[in-house]
Amino acid sequence: MRYGRTRRRAYGESYGPERCEGRGARGRGVLAAAALAGCGALLAAGCGPAGGGAGPAAGSSPPPRAGTPSPGASGSPADPAPPARGSVTVSGEIAKGLESPWGVAPLPDGDLLVASRDKGTISRVRVSTGEVTPIGRVPGVAPGGEGGLLGLALSPGFASDRMVYAYFTTESDNRIARMRYDEQRDPGQQLGAPDTVFRGIPKGLIHNGGRIAFGPDKMLYAGTGETGDTGLAQDKKSLGGKILRMTPDGEPVHGNPEADSVVYSYGHRNVQGLAWDKDKRLWAAEFGQNTWDELNLIEPGGNYGWPEAEGKAGRPGLRDPVAVWKTDEASPSGIAWARGSVWMAGLKGERLWRIPLAGAVPVAEPEAFLTGKYGRLRTVVALGGDRLLLVTSETDGRGSPESGDDRILTLTVR
Repeated sequence: MRYGRTRRRAYGESYGPERCEGRGARGRGVLAAAALAGCGALLAAGCGPAGGGAGPAAGSSPPPRAGTPSPGASGSPADPAPPARGSVTVSGEIAKGLESPWGVAPLPDGDLLVASRDKGTISRVRVSTGEVTPIGRVPGVAPGGEGGLLGLALSPGFASDRMVYAYFTTESDNRIARMRYDEQRDPGQQLGAPDTVFRGIPKGLIHNGGRIAFGPDKMLYAGTGETGDTGLAQDKKSLGGKILRMTPDGEPVHGNPEADSVVYSYGHRNVQGLAWDKDKRLWAAEFGQNTWDELNLIEPGGNYGWPEAEGKAGRPGLRDPVAVWKTDEASPSGIAWARGSVWMAGLKGERLWRIPLAGAVPVAEPEAFLTGKYGRLRTVVALGGDRLLLVTSETDGRGSPESGDDRILTLTVR
């Protein structure tokens, strides 16, 4: 078990006029239920459409820097470009009535594990029926503000070790633990005792980060926040405002910028989304403060500017974002890569953004879909091909929940 070094503020300390996830001005109608009969565990596109639509593009794409791709990336400039205009169809509703869903981990059979931020529980969702069954509670979760049970990821060796990784807030820090999932035990008792693989990530009422994912290199990546203490983002000895890269056991990885550190990139405000494209480049979405939210191409050792810069600064030594949005149009959360584009969920913006890319270069302005139809959007998961999962976030205390919220939807995208 590895212990990180941190400087943190007290949990209840006031942070002043910091922008956090924001509240959306929800303007959607009542959702028509989408029939799931005939939908198999692989979420095949046989479900009838339940609505969808595009709004006008409002983001902007500053010219990206070529940079150094993530480990193993080809960085090929000859990737075929996706079309400038895309499309989104809501092809099904897998589950509804979820409370504060956050992290999602697809199981090998197509079912889903879903974390409840505020309840501190993990549930299994049967995609064939929509049945939601708690498999266990994560001990030590202390929800509050933007903290609680956040990201989920399955071990690269899940088929044999059955390990589920979780990022969560405790009374003293944010940490990552792994638990064995035993389906033979009674429902609600199927999670083994947590094995903490990494601790000491700063916590706060805001900006706890929380997204975790295993990369193509089978290493564990985590996005963290600076908790409102802006100085942490530039402090390489702090774990706040960073993207971390570690072994599945929580140790620094050969090839990290500093051999004895898990810090992979720094100068972040609050990293909420992590995804890799087909060439193994790492992308990350994060909150800005008052002006620009960002999508960044992550380079090892890169300084992404906060708090010295927000959005595109064009300053030596700082990495500029690939795309930016006004803060009321995004408040970005989860991202996924599919069909040549990064797809980004917006909380306050209540929309799904598409950023079409040829390699690392945007080929058109970001395009908005589902604007205001389902409220705040938290998590996007790629299922392969043209299929995505989309998780809403109306029951997190900042939305306007309607009957049936929160939901997991299936999307067909282009």
